[in-house]
Amino acid sequence: MLALLASGSSRSSSNNKLAESENSAQNSNNMSWGTELWDQNENLAIHTNRGIDALDKFANFLRDRVAIETEYAGKLRRLVKNYQPKKKEEEDNEFTSVQAFRNLLKEVGDLAGQREVVSESLQLQIIAGVTLLSKTLREDRKKCLSDGATLQQNLTTQLSSLDRAKRNYEKAYRDSEKAVDSYKRADMDLNLSRAEVERYKNVMTSKIQQSDDAKNEYANQLQKTNNLQQQHYSMLLPSVLNRLQELDEKRTRGFREFIVGAADVESSVAPIIARCMEGIVKAGESINEKEDTFKVIERYQSGFTPPRDIPFEDLSKCDPDSVQESHYSNSTSNHLTIRGTMSANKLKKRVGIFNIFGSNKNSLTADGQKEDFSDLPPNQRRKKLQAKIAELTQNIAQETKARDGLMKMKIVYEANSSLGNPMTVEGQLNESEHKLEKLKVDLKKYQGFLEKASQVPTATSSPQASRNQLQNGHRTSRHSNGSADDHHDDGDDQPDDAGSLSSSASPESGLGTSHTSLPGSGQGSANENAIGEDTYYETEVETLNPVGKCRALYPFEASSEGSIPMNEGEELQVIEIDQGDGWTRVRRENNSNGWDEGFVPTSYIECTLYA
Repeated sequence: MLALLASGSSRSSSNNKLAESENSAQNSNNMSWGTELWDQNENLAIHTNRGIDALDKFANFLRDRVAIETEYAGKLRRLVKNYQPKKKEEEDNEFTSVQAFRNLLKEVGDLAGQREVVSESLQLQIIAGVTLLSKTLREDRKKCLSDGATLQQNLTTQLSSLDRAKRNYEKAYRDSEKAVDSYKRADMDLNLSRAEVERYKNVMTSKIQQSDDAKNEYANQLQKTNNLQQQHYSMLLPSVLNRLQELDEKRTRGFREFIVGAADVESSVAPIIARCMEGIVKAGESINEKEDTFKVIERYQSGFTPPRDIPFEDLSKCDPDSVQESHYSNSTSNHLTIRGTMSANKLKKRVGIFNIFGSNKNSLTADGQKEDFSDLPPNQRRKKLQAKIAELTQNIAQETKARDGLMKMKIVYEANSSLGNPMTVEGQLNESEHKLEKLKVDLKKYQGFLEKASQVPTATSSPQASRNQLQNGHRTSRHSNGSADDHHDDGDDQPDDAGSLSSSASPESGLGTSHTSLPGSGQGSANENAIGEDTYYETEVETLNPVGKCRALYPFEASSEGSIPMNEGEELQVIEIDQGDGWTRVRRENNSNGWDEGFVPTSYIECTLYA
């Protein structure tokens, strides 16, 4: 019951408020400044001026907001630009987290664009309209006030004329009364002559006439003043005040429309901003930690097997002279573990002094890797080759389309010479054919690299040939027994791999130090031969001290001169580390002649160098 009474009372109160608002609206429609505020001309002038000032203040507010929106959009754009992935980071684009961040940046860039749209719309639609309205209102107000001032001046002038006529009438009336009194006294005075009495009479008559004329003028001015005043307060002034009222209502209405318009500008971009937010959420939800983990494995998986247990070395059964050689360190802190391990990227290759004479069969790519990626582990090498083949295939398809377009253009020009000279296309067509042929050659080359990388590991080139050294202008080939044979070649012959040449500089200088340098030079010491000389001498030492040990990861069948076979898991002594040609010189104990010495592929072994 109480709830019904409360609901009924609330409905009645709301109805009363609605009725009051309707009545106030009707009363406001019936009211006008001309009738209600006929005597508040000065206050209305002040009120209208303040209203226009408020409109200008709103315009300044919008300008400041536009400046903030523009600055915000610009800072968002700079933020997106600063955090765009660098070229060296492009290889990480395959990870879902990196892709999500790039999508986030894209959506933030779109948000910046929407803030720019808001700024431009406010500037062109709202601020321009407010400025124009303010200017129009000030001009109309000035004209209204000028007309009102003119009407008030006319009324004031008429009132002044009336006041002057009234004062003249009052003075003439007093003068006429005085003249009448003077005539009466003169007429009663027996001592005055008739002529003097007649003079007083004439003065009285003149003054009475002047009084009547002033009275008539006063009555005339009074009538004019009343007519003008009635017209002023009933028609002229209300017209001006009503114009001021319309002007102020126009300002108020414009204020409302511009505020709503500014909100509409914001609302118009709200759906796009909402879609940007949805895109950011979608980008975040697209991150898959398992997929990223798989891609990390796919990227860095070398294909090698973990190292086996280190065998125990009984020093009592070893040659005393080789006791010092058997000491080694298997700690990962020395960063000497060769390719395929975590520290492989810290091992710098040594470049020979004669690198400028080397052939380009092992030329380096832009990122410092070999052309055939033979310096990478097997899995990574295959992936690099596959990516290179895909890139070349795409380039061939694009160049083929370009060539076909040039051929069609040439045919059209030959059919209609007015369209163009076919000879102008001939040069471009030849250049395109040349590019296409070069791309096909590169594709075939990399397909061969991939085919070799996918086959069972076999030697593809002789380590003997890749380790040729210059000795007095001749080549010196190392054989498995450590001897050297001289082969007289033409002066045009160059070493097969410049990176395999030994030099006398330190590793920090980029010039490798060979373990087979001149006797007495010592491992890692500087060669006494001058680098600047035209000839380069190197003398083989018959017995080389091992610099480390290695274990075969894969079986290897020696099929070229200077190489030796090995079985999987076999342990060998490292005589000379890889000089950049992909081959490592090793030695094994042989019961027949003491030692077998030769070269094996570096990627097939896991080396541990002595400390």
